This record gives sequence, structure tokens and C-alpha cells, in this order.
Amino acid sequence: MPERIQRIVPVIMCGGAGTRLWPASNDISPKPFLPLVDGRSTFAGTLERVSDSALFAEPVIIANREHRFLIGEALADAGVTASLVLEPEPRDTAAAVAAAAAFVARRDPEATILVLAADHLIRDVAGFRATAALAGKAAAAGEIVVFGIRPDAPATGFGYISPGEALAGIEGVNRVAAFVEKPDRAAAEGYAAAGYLWNSGNFTMRAATALAELRAHAPDVLAAAEAAIDSGSSDGNVTELHRDAFHKAPKIAFDRAVMEKTKRAAVVAARFDWSDLGTWHAVWDAAKKDADDNVSVGEAVLVGSTGSFVSSDRPVVGLLGVKDLVVVADSDAVLVMPRERADSVKDLVGALGAVRDRVQGGRARHYRPWGWYQSLELGPAHQVKRLEVKPGARLSLQSHRRRSEHWTVVAGEGEVTLGMDRGTLATKTVRTNESIYIPLHAIHRVANRGSVPLTIIEVQCGDYLGEDDIERYEDDYGRS
Repeated sequence: MPERIQRIVPVIMCGGAGTRLWPASNDISPKPFLPLVDGRSTFAGTLERVSDSALFAEPVIIANREHRFLIGEALADAGVTASLVLEPEPRDTAAAVAAAAAFVARRDPEATILVLAADHLIRDVAGFRATAALAGKAAAAGEIVVFGIRPDAPATGFGYISPGEALAGIEGVNRVAAFVEKPDRAAAEGYAAAGYLWNSGNFTMRAATALAELRAHAPDVLAAAEAAIDSGSSDGNVTELHRDAFHKAPKIAFDRAVMEKTKRAAVVAARFDWSDLGTWHAVWDAAKKDADDNVSVGEAVLVGSTGSFVSSDRPVVGLLGVKDLVVVADSDAVLVMPRERADSVKDLVGALGAVRDRVQGGRARHYRPWGWYQSLELGPAHQVKRLEVKPGARLSLQSHRRRSEHWTVVAGEGEVTLGMDRGTLATKTVRTNESIYIPLHAIHRVANRGSVPLTIIEVQCGDYLGEDDIERYEDDYGRS
């Protein structure tokens, strides 16, 4: 009788500020959900890699609570169901792993988890699954197995792993002899020549092993994570960690909190291609290039230019007679730099300070259970938004104390509920190329009863255009 293989639970971490890929990546539109390479997001690629139901169980996704609906939209597009564990604030990877391991262990104490970053590019799906299966065998024996990447260059942007003796009984897995911090170039050349591996930051282990090692080496992190689950709230497949409890977790990486201290650290050399897409240079390197080694995304024209990367969300970008440049343009910001300076973007973002905070994500899509909205224009006393409402969905019943709204339907058909108080509410159907006025203080909502998306252009007028102006009578799920 064949040996029964316990399926591995993928834990997909969707954290990080993504400052190295500014201005495309920001708090509203984080890196894992951007179509950086191959026309799709790395989050979608991660979901595909763990879709083999013979090897993997349903994934657990740990992410910032602000990205709940963005993740929901991405899961729906991929046709994947998952459990969400939502962080009220980022506390680094040790707290994220602790919360995920505790969450999984309460369902199945014997479960093996595979902790994956959602923002890595891996094209060789078969090689990834073979590596995960091999690492899973070592994890079942009590090891914490990190995926090591064979260097193709003496990179200084990654930590390194020195493989030690072979793990008894599991060919292809070694003990970790040492973890090495990001080196200078000379040291990196020596590490690559000596057979060191890059540390990918992806781990396989039993949930019980993770909890035991956290309890031994980072007990305050684990205590905060477990308390955050105990005091948190659940709604279907979504668990929100308690804010005050989770805030007590020290900010520390899982590598530093556990991997550098545990005696159970092992490494498997990855049998697949890998990029963390950590800089615009890395995105250029991973993308398909033209005959002049250029990569262009969006509206761009390059004449007499070589080795350059151009990405434009809206404006047309022209490059003439330049080489090895990175130009990234969106509605609110433009980045121009030599490609060799890609590691320094985070320094620029830090220097931008309040300017970045004011403009970042201004025109990004904000996802909600009913669909999404996007700001198109913002003035001192007006704002123009685009709303897209999914078939069968509706917005919450609400009113505004300091602004009125004009809705124009440009696609689909909306059922608008409107009245000055809850006793006078009436419904009206607004079709394509028709408009309706929402007066100040009026109670209103719109529902999409059709089978195609409903698109509305909303013009707000008033002396305050923020979210605090909304008085809700229901939540975004339509519950009173």
C-alpha cells in the first residue's frame, strides 16, 4: 500500500511596504498584486504554484487588514478559496509566522506549513513543487527547512547560507552550518565560489516545530501572536488579530528570532528559478527584452536607447539616446534613475517623506466587498471617482453630512435607493447614460441587480471629501 503523504499547508505572507519599487508599489497597491512581469501579479503566480491538491492543502494568507478586499478580489480572479489571517499592523516576519503557525496548529497540530513570500517570481512550477515535497519530508522529521538559491552572480542584496553536513536519510537536504548577513562584493564573490546559497526567506516546518522553537527563542513574539488570535474576531474564513495584543509582539525577522538560534535549521537547494523582484533592476532582469535590451510597459517610445526599463501607468514616456535608465511613471509620481542605482530607491522614498505620504496611492484602486473605487480627480471642493460594482453586490446604506454627489452610469444598470430619512426611501433604476443627484444628508445606496459590472462616475461637491464624512447605516456587506 502506498505511503500516505500529508498535504502541506501553504502560508502566504503578503507583507512589506514595497518601497524599493516606488512609485508603483505603495501601501494601497502593494508589490505582490502588481503585474510586474509576464502580465500578472506574483500573488497570482504563488497561488498557482500551490494549487496541486495532491501536495498542498488550502492556503492560509497572512496580510494587513487594509488589503482584505484586494486579496479577496485576487482570490476570486484565481478561483481559489483560502483562510485569511489579518494583521492590524505589520510586526515583521517572526510575528507573522507565529500567528500563522498558531492558527494552523489549532486546526491540525500535526500539520506541516510552507511559509512563502507572495512577491517572488518563480516560473518553474514543477521544480518548485519537487523542492517543496523534498523539504516536506525533512520538516516531517522535525527540521525547519529554508529554501536556498544557487547564486548566479555575487549579489550583495541577499543573505547567504553555508550548507553543512547532509541530513541523514533525506538526500538533497543539509544542515545549515551558518547564516551570513548581506556581504560586500568581495565577500559575496567568495561565498558564491564556496558553494554558499542565497537565503530565499521561504521555510517549511511542522506547525508544532515552529511553535516550539518560537517558545524557546522568541517567547514574547509567540505570546503576543497567540493572544492576538485568542482575542481576535472571526467572520467565515477571515480571522482578524486583536490590535492591542498583536502590537506587543517585538518587530523582528523570523531569521533572526529563530533560524539563527535553532539547532533544527536545514537547507534544500532550490530546483527552480527564482527572483525576489526586489528592485527595478531585478524586474528589468526578469522581464522579456527587445533587441536593444529594453523593457517597456504601458505607453512608451524608445529611440536610440539601450538597456533601459520604462513603465507608465498613464502618461506617454519617451526616451531618446540614453542607456541603462529606469523610468517609472504613474498618475502622481515619476521615478528616473540609472539602473545601477536601483538599490537606493528606498533612500529616495525616505527623503520624500511627507510628500510621498500625501500623494501615494491617491489614484489606486480601493477594493471593497462590492467591488472597487478609484479617485480620478481631487480638488479643494470636488472629487471625481470611478466605482465598479460587481453583479449581485450593493454598497452600504449611508449619508453624507458635508457633501452632495452626482452619479452617472456609464456601464450596466443600477438600482438606487434614495430618501431624506429611512421612512421615505424609494428605489429608482438608473441605466447607462443616465444620472441621479444625491443631495446633502440624503440616505442612499446603489445595488447591481444585473449580470455585468456596474460602472459609475461619481462627482462629489462639498467642503469635506474624506471618508469621515460618511454616516453608515449598514456595513459594506449590507448588514444593518
